[in-house]
Amino acid sequence: MKISEASRQSGLPAKTIRYYEETGLIAPAARAENGYRDYSDIDVHKMRFVRHARGLGFSVEVCSQLLSLYEDQGRKSADVKAIAQEHLIEVDAKIKELQELRSTLSHLVDHCHGDNKPDCPILEGIATPVGAGGA
Repeated sequence: MKISEASRQSGLPAKTIRYYEETGLIAPAARAENGYRDYSDIDVHKMRFVRHARGLGFSVEVCSQLLSLYEDQGRKSADVKAIAQEHLIEVDAKIKELQELRSTLSHLVDHCHGDNKPDCPILEGIATPVGAGGA
C-alpha cells in the first residue's frame, strides 16, 4: 500500500512515517516498480505500535528498543518492565514538576488584583522567582 494508505491505517502522518524511516525507527518500505513506497500490513502494525508507544510518552530511542523487544520472541518481559518502570519514574517526576508549577502559578494569579493599576505580582514573580534570592 502507498504511504497515504499506511498513514490512514496507522494514524501517523506521512511526514512522520518518512521521519521514522530516516531515523531507522522503522525499516524503509520496499519500493514498487513505479518508485512509490509499498507498505505491508506488518509495516502498518509496527507503525501503530510506535504511535501507541509515543502516545505513552516514550522517546523515539526507547520506542526503538521496545519495537526490537516486541519483535524478539526470545525477549525477557523483565527487560520490557525495566524500561516501563524507568519511564514511569520519569512521568512521576514530570507530574511533580507540573504540580509545583501549578502551585506557583496559582499563587501568583491569586495575588494579582487584575485591576487597572500597574502593580502585578505575576510579573514580579516571573522577574524574581522564589529561591532566586534577588540580584
